[in-house]
Amino acid sequence: MRSIVPSAAVLRQKYALVSALRAQGFAIGSCEDGKPGAQDLFLIADGEVLPAPARTLILGEGERVAVPFRDGNPARLNYGSDDAAIGAGFASAMARGPWEPVAADPESLALLALAERVAASDITVLINGPTGTGKEVLAKAIHMGSTRRDGPFVAINCAALPETMLEAMLFGHHKGSFTGASSGGQGFFRAANGGTLLLDEIAEMPLGLQAKLLRALQEREVVPIGGTVPEKIDVRVIACANRDLQGEVTAGRFRADLYYRLAVFPLATKALAERGGDIAALAAAMVLRHAGTRSSLPWITAEAVEILTDHDWPGNVRELENVIQRALLLAPGDVIAPEHLIFDRRPEMRQERPETLSNIVQMHEFQAIRETLAECNGSRIETAKRLGISERTLRYRLAKAREQGEDIAQAISA
Repeated sequence: MRSIVPSAAVLRQKYALVSALRAQGFAIGSCEDGKPGAQDLFLIADGEVLPAPARTLILGEGERVAVPFRDGNPARLNYGSDDAAIGAGFASAMARGPWEPVAADPESLALLALAERVAASDITVLINGPTGTGKEVLAKAIHMGSTRRDGPFVAINCAALPETMLEAMLFGHHKGSFTGASSGGQGFFRAANGGTLLLDEIAEMPLGLQAKLLRALQEREVVPIGGTVPEKIDVRVIACANRDLQGEVTAGRFRADLYYRLAVFPLATKALAERGGDIAALAAAMVLRHAGTRSSLPWITAEAVEILTDHDWPGNVRELENVIQRALLLAPGDVIAPEHLIFDRRPEMRQERPETLSNIVQMHEFQAIRETLAECNGSRIETAKRLGISERTLRYRLAKAREQGEDIAQAISA
């Protein structure tokens, strides 16, 4: 990960941002420490001299602005304290490489720090987690952080190929070794030689093939179909599973010896709903990724971030990416607001868990709005003033209550 070199003015004005970037794994450098590296990113305040335009992010206050790096020009971010989460998300996204995972939640950052340590070794890794939680992104980060980064990274989905083809695709085959084999194939193991092979959805691999995979991992060699001579391989294997492999072993659907061979160092990704601190950072990164040729990035409002954070995300990060892509299409201006967010299904608002802290806080919010709106005879302007919130925030709260079946404004007017 590249280093970040903030100016003295940025350290004074945007210290919270610098701290957030440091927590996310960026090294914080200083021009006084010596000559900055060729890939270092400079953070300067508005009005300061540009040290290297193509690698300089200008930070300012005032009207929200997010301009990405483009055509050798500097990037720019303007935001206030109310938009700190999205501001940090945009800054982080602009500073990262295209293969680097995005995280801001403390547990996610701890996972990435652990993965960084694992990358320095050459051991086999098993990544468990629900579908769509970024297992392949984490695997790619481990590869890029290892000594094999200059070698190939080959990913295969074990559930996507027919059982009859999977063995040939993994280990290769000779010409004429089976019907239709008009030419030979090297297979994924040999294609990944010197690099990393990702076996995604490993739990779907047939039992018969698991034994051959176990031998390949133990002996570091493969025998292509139709061949008799083993061929040595130098491959690091990372396996991913969206089911509990220990449970699969108990049920007899997965070999215990292969499980222990794969799980030399197990890692686990969590569902997106369990790491709400990542949502603003991920959303900002996806806006940057999918904004196309826009000269400036649409800013995700605080109200929109709150809706995103409150959603239960059954589709995890993949679903979030879909929502952001739709919002970019629907947002006509320079902001993404709540009305631009379209989910695959309406949020359930987690009514099945009324005991959670977020729901308890929400119920008290609705009660306060209900009582204040009644005291103000239904005046939303006066209600917002008394509650110390904007009219827009009040409208959002009333809309959220309607989604849960309670029309507070209509009940007061009645």
